[in-house]
Amino acid sequence: MVDGGRRLANGRVFMTAEPGGTPDGFRVDVDGNLWMGWGMGTEALDGVNVFNSEAKLIGRIDLPERCANVCFGGVLRNRLFMATSTSIFSLYVNTQGVAGG
Repeated sequence: MVDGGRRLANGRVFMTAEPGGTPDGFRVDVDGNLWMGWGMGTEALDGVNVFNSEAKLIGRIDLPERCANVCFGGVLRNRLFMATSTSIFSLYVNTQGVAGG
């Protein structure tokens, strides 16, 4: 696959979801971390998970319902918007989303 002039390579599995977990919409920050909506298992799973480039869970935002999509916005791209089943949440974070993504 080619995306924006950058070639994607290494067809390895990046990560798998634990039983009951359902990864959904995702975005990448300027440090290469993956921010991913998560849920549909239990209240303990609903929210946003943040993984580093080795697929290690490095952060978590708990939400009261499943998060289906995330995006970075705001002037500095440091505000994370999280669309859940019935609500939209936002939170300022200590990173920026990748431009155009």
